[in-house]
Amino acid sequence: MKALKLLLILLLAVSCSGKKNHPYTFYYWKTQLKLDQEEKKALDKASVPYVYTRFFDIDKIGGQFQPVAVITKDKSFQTDKQIVPTVFITNQSMYRISAEEIRFLAKNINDLVQKKSKEYGLKINNEIQIDCDWTAGTRNDYFKFLKELKKVSGKEITCTLRLHQVKDKNQTGVPPVEKVYLMCYSTSSPLENSNKNSILDVTILKSYLSKLEDYPIKKTEVALPIYSWGIVTNHLEKHKLINALSRKDLENPEFKKISDHEVEIMKDGFYFGSFLSKGFRIKVEEISDEQLEDVVRFLEKKIPDFNVIYYQLDSKFVSNRDF
Repeated sequence: MKALKLLLILLLAVSCSGKKNHPYTFYYWKTQLKLDQEEKKALDKASVPYVYTRFFDIDKIGGQFQPVAVITKDKSFQTDKQIVPTVFITNQSMYRISAEEIRFLAKNINDLVQKKSKEYGLKINNEIQIDCDWTAGTRNDYFKFLKELKKVSGKEITCTLRLHQVKDKNQTGVPPVEKVYLMCYSTSSPLENSNKNSILDVTILKSYLSKLEDYPIKKTEVALPIYSWGIVTNHLEKHKLINALSRKDLENPEFKKISDHEVEIMKDGFYFGSFLSKGFRIKVEEISDEQLEDVVRFLEKKIPDFNVIYYQLDSKFVSNRDF
């Protein structure tokens, strides 16, 4: 009997060890730094000592670079995690940018990151992450910008890596950084007519990353989606997004169920903060634990070790989810 018990324990240990536990944390992507109890609890439990925090976006408006939606801070934003400042830059900002503009942009981004960190007493680490969907047409200037930012900040500069930038690396180039963050979401546009899940279609992801093991930058962390949204389609087949909708939100006597994740509105009215007319359709896209596990198992064959950064930290997405 004792031997049988021991054998069962050993079998259980072997089966459990088959699944790697990857250290994880979150992206924080709201304009106001503010944590409710659910978000604080989820962040405290996270095993990576950093939280990747969007500080502002950069866009080029009327020929001028401008910071957009710069963070503010509420007193509820208290955490022991170190902050990794993250800056989103539109690809259009990198078109036909001069050497002088590259220097100007790098200096001003670094200055604004330092200013906000000091102003809000944020404990930042030695990294700045840049998020930009660069293309073959902007690669050279974007890569020069990354080098210049490293020079002026004295920090480690890292950047996000989208699926097409892996698949088409010969066209889009390889950024001059030592670490990249592979964004395993946005596999298609939510504004196209498609029966695919635009947040994450695992088949599309696998095809784009089939040669990931050949990517020259070996230090790779993985960003996984936990967000959801509703895609509203009107009578003209035009689409708009309503963030953070789930299937539970579709349970409404004014909605006619079309499928598990799609409804038709039966009565004009205000729903989820928008006026929606009778006949409009709402399709909810969300991500299951099974999809995420499938992606992680696939990536484990391609990348030796990686941390996971979930996008994004919001009580709507972290409540009742086991990380």
